[in-house]
Amino acid sequence: MVFDFVEEVLQRPPLVLGVDPRPELHRVEGVRESPLRHIRRYTLELMEALAARLCAVKFQAAFFEALGPEGFALMHELVAGARVLALPVIFDAKRGDIGSTAEAYARAYLEAYPGSALTVNPYLGEDALEPFLQAALGSRGALFVLVKTSNPGSGFLQDLRLADGRRLSQAVAGWVAAQAERCRVGEWSRVGAVVGATYPEQVDELRSAMPRSPFLLPGLGAQGGQPLRGAGLLNSASRALYYPGGKPQLEAAVAQAEAYLSALSAPTPSL
Repeated sequence: MVFDFVEEVLQRPPLVLGVDPRPELHRVEGVRESPLRHIRRYTLELMEALAARLCAVKFQAAFFEALGPEGFALMHELVAGARVLALPVIFDAKRGDIGSTAEAYARAYLEAYPGSALTVNPYLGEDALEPFLQAALGSRGALFVLVKTSNPGSGFLQDLRLADGRRLSQAVAGWVAAQAERCRVGEWSRVGAVVGATYPEQVDELRSAMPRSPFLLPGLGAQGGQPLRGAGLLNSASRALYYPGGKPQLEAAVAQAEAYLSALSAPTPSL
């Protein structure tokens, strides 16, 4: 199914399923099914079970690439399955390179899958991101630019102070905001930002700097992040939702999704 990524995602529940398959968790005792076949079956069943509770499915490309050619082919098969279920897709590949290479990446992930989104790395500069912007505009897709990532070491570069006193992440946010205005879809934009749910204070700060950008908030669960409420905030859980309790479990995953959505819809306590 092809739709406009931004319009579709923002009218659905603000929860993203991160798919980061680990084959060692799919070696089921007494079952002859290979790990890759079990990953395929489990992921399709999980996406179907969670479809009404998700705004998107995020496929972490590295975990599929690590499985070799069969694994990379599996990712594209599962992407097709998500689209059959009318689930928007985010490719978490963090691409960013010089112009001609960026054009190739944009064709591979955005033009080949219209209405999908891609995470991109801004640190090669504006010219490296322009092909992705053009592809997102032409395919009704979106970008999520790395601004403040969820990992503990992100401050090594992202929190560096510039001559004007801003952190480097704030300078990137300023550029994202300018591009977001250029790529508007009504109130929102095709240019979003990756901001870790593990840094809630910076989520608030950067929301003010990038008011038109949807935020992809990784880090729920295993990294210690908590669900964050707000317009355009897409909370992403991978291990905690894909492998609740440290293993593939459909019923537990549904229960975990319900718990996240309950937290996201709970009324704000009065002061």
